[in-house]
Parts: sequence; C-alpha cells; structure tokens
Amino acid sequence: MKLAEALQERADLNRKIDELRRRLGNAVLVQEGEDPVEDPAALLKELDSAVARLEELMAAINLTNCKTKVNGMTLTALIARKDALMLKLSAYRDLVYTAGQNTNRARGTEIKVKALLKAGDLQKEADKTAKEIRELDNLLQETNWKTKLAE
Repeated sequence: MKLAEALQERADLNRKIDELRRRLGNAVLVQEGEDPVEDPAALLKELDSAVARLEELMAAINLTNCKTKVNGMTLTALIARKDALMLKLSAYRDLVYTAGQNTNRARGTEIKVKALLKAGDLQKEADKTAKEIRELDNLLQETNWKTKLAE
C-alpha cells in the first residue's frame, strides 16, 4: 500500500468513526418497551474495529513519515515546515488586512491612525510564503504516491 492510500483510508476511518459515534448516540437510549433503530452492540463492535484499524494506520503512517527522506528532510520535518508556514501565512494575511485599513477622519482635530508596516511589503511576504506552501504540498503529494507504507 502506498502512503497516499493509507492517508485516504485514515481520512475515511475518521469519518466512519464520527458517523458510528453519532449512530451509537441515537441507538443507545430508547423509550422503555421500544426497540432501537440499530443494534448498539453491533455498532460498538464496528466502532472498536475501526478504531483499531485507525491505530494501525496512524502508527504505520508516522513510521513512514519519520523514515522517508526527501531533499535531505524527513516527511515529518516537511509536514512541520508546511504547518509552520501556514501559520505564518495566516498571520501575514491578517496583518495585510489590518495595515490596509484606512481610518477616515471627519475633522482635522480627530486622532490620525497610521500603519507602521506597509501592506504591500506584507503582501509580498504572504505571496512568497503561499508559494512555498504550494511547492511543499506538491512535493509531499508526489512523495506520498511514490512511497510504500512501512508496516
């Protein structure tokens, strides 16, 4: 199995577990004398099975990410870099918005507010960061489809 396939299965399992939790919540309590819509014991067994499979996949994915190197960095380090860049990009985009605000004054006696950072410079850095994120994401996606999952 390729790493990308394992990541897809992990996402599917997370959705399935959420659905099973919801279905269990609907089936665990019934009015006295009524039958549940679904068998809670069967749903619980299915939930336990899905969680066990998810645990196996998560361990294999993490092991693969730690062992696989691209451009001298492990996939774990590349993912951490991407996450950090996404945080930076979010902060820069917020700053661009704030620095770009114009404060209108009705009278010349009102307090004038000015940006201490230039929105244009912040936007250039945000664009540069967004490009690096795209490039990292492409590299990760390509590697995920080429890498065999460690078992």
